[in-house]
Amino acid sequence: MGLFDKLAGWLGLKKKEVNVICLGLDNSGKTTIINQLKPSNAQAQDIVPTIGFSIEKFKTSSLSFTVFDMSGQGRYRNLWEHYYKEGQAIIFVIDSSDKLRMVVAKEELDTLLNHPDIKHRRIPILFFANKMDLRDALSSVKVSQLLCLENIKDKPWHICASNAVQGEGLQEGVDWLQDQIRTMRT
Repeated sequence: MGLFDKLAGWLGLKKKEVNVICLGLDNSGKTTIINQLKPSNAQAQDIVPTIGFSIEKFKTSSLSFTVFDMSGQGRYRNLWEHYYKEGQAIIFVIDSSDKLRMVVAKEELDTLLNHPDIKHRRIPILFFANKMDLRDALSSVKVSQLLCLENIKDKPWHICASNAVQGEGLQEGVDWLQDQIRTMRT
C-alpha cells in the first residue's frame, strides 16, 4: 500500500470495500441490475444468463462494491451458500411479473435466511421487485406480502420497485444499502 493510500485511509477518504451477494431466481434481472449500476462506459451491451457466477465491481460516493452475481438457475443455486460468509450485504431480485414462481423465490429466501452463515448475522438485505414495467407485475407491497418479508425481524431489509432495463428504482435501493453498510461499520 502506497503512502497516498495510507494517508487517504487515515483521513477517511479511501472508499470502503464491501462484498455483496446478488441472488434471485433465473431471469429475475440480477445481471441487468448490476450492469445498470456500473458506469456507462463499463456496461455490457448484451446481457446473457449467468452460468455459475460472475464478479462485478461498481463504486458509489463512499463505497466500492464487489458483487457476486450468482446464477439463479436451479442447478446452480446450491453454489449460493459458498459465498454467504464473505457477503456483507445481500441483493435479492424478484421478477414481480412471475407469479407462478413467487413460491419458489420464497422457498429460496427462506433457505437463505435459515442458513447458519446468515441466520445469526445482522446483514442488510435489499430486495428489488423487478420488472415493474410489465403489465402483469405485482406491486412491491404485494411481493413483500407473498415473500412474508414482515417476518424478517433480525436483519435490516428494504424493498424497491424496479425496472432494471430502464434503471428505475435502482438508485433508491443502492442508497439504502449504502446507508445500512455505513451504519454497520460505525
